[in-house]
Amino acid sequence: MAKNEEEVKNTPFGFGTSNDAYAKYFTGKSYLNPLATKANCNIANVNFEPGCINKWHEHTVPQILVCVAGEGWVQEEGKPAHKMTPGDVYVVSPNTRHWHGAAKDSWFSHLSIMADTDKAKTTWYEDVDPEYYNNLK
Repeated sequence: MAKNEEEVKNTPFGFGTSNDAYAKYFTGKSYLNPLATKANCNIANVNFEPGCINKWHEHTVPQILVCVAGEGWVQEEGKPAHKMTPGDVYVVSPNTRHWHGAAKDSWFSHLSIMADTDKAKTTWYEDVDPEYYNNLK
């Protein structure tokens, strides 16, 4: 097993199923387990295989990321990448370009929390520079 695979696959929030609907926005395989999609709020457990990250993107509403298991990264445009480990919480402000996903050698699981989903729109951009990502430590 790869680093943190067992922890990610056995979180209390469930592993979910292949995130095929959004696969074109990820560099590798991710899995999605929706937890709450009503009351104008979306909470999902998103799981990433090692090396899987999403493209640069932004949302029109805030996004809260809570690391559940494994090791990953989040980065806002113009800021250094921030390593996430279990218990870390990162808030991305609305209309802020960012990306997030697994460390290259570890599985990663985070809760994604977004309110005001009736107003939420996501705009997807380019891939993260692979050389930059591969040099993160």
